[in-house]
Amino acid sequence: MVYHAYQAHADWMNQLRILAEATKGVIALPWLRDFPGTRKLAAAIDVLSSARLTHSRPDFGISEVTVGEGTTARRVRVSEEAVMVEPFCTLLRFRREDVGEQPRVLIVAPMSGHFATLLRETVRTMLADHDVYITDWHNARDVPLSAGRFGLDEYTEYLMRFLERMGSGSHLLAICQPCVAALAATALMAEDHHPATPASLTLMAGPIDCRINPTRVNELATSKPYEWFESHLISSVPLRHPGALRRVYPGFLQLTAFMSMNLDRHLESFKGMYQNLLD
Repeated sequence: MVYHAYQAHADWMNQLRILAEATKGVIALPWLRDFPGTRKLAAAIDVLSSARLTHSRPDFGISEVTVGEGTTARRVRVSEEAVMVEPFCTLLRFRREDVGEQPRVLIVAPMSGHFATLLRETVRTMLADHDVYITDWHNARDVPLSAGRFGLDEYTEYLMRFLERMGSGSHLLAICQPCVAALAATALMAEDHHPATPASLTLMAGPIDCRINPTRVNELATSKPYEWFESHLISSVPLRHPGALRRVYPGFLQLTAFMSMNLDRHLESFKGMYQNLLD
């Protein structure tokens, strides 16, 4: 019911934002602009319009990249290419116009409530001297039940298939949440002497053994039984979406958890945004 309650709230807020946008258009009229309080109202409306979740991935916006340094530096055009499209993920390649022999690297982006565009600047940096691929995870609420389940086994298998498609000698870079799956994929491929076993494995900000230097998140995870997480965090996708009735951990819960860990900072950000718009 959590997901359904959130959806009802989101629908109601969307109507409020439509009203706010209409109000914004009215107060922008020349004869209303200079009324006392108009600037404050306009700033508040902008903040309200921004305070929402987006369920559609924004563009990476990487159309070119700088290659080389100093006097040899040059701008090279970049285009996106969907190499493999699976129900839960697209293997996306950033093809450089000056295609040459560059080290291939698969960047495994977090799928825990994020879009792969979270790593936009990582991709941009790596493109200077790598042939870059990334896991562009799909929103699970849009994946129909007929596509089957997606758990740790399927996650690991996806990475193995992507590496196989990229070919031997590729490198694997996992950031945060996917580190366990990336390590599992590499270990399984190495055990089988698979020709596409990664040439190197880099795990960034993704603890493997969470018993070492546990954080508040780790302590919460070990303080409750599995049943508690299933009953409090797992919910069914509402009927209005293509993935209706799929059991998921909703992204809005993940975002709420992140914001709760630094709530004061987020509130100050909204206050700062309002004041900047007002100024």
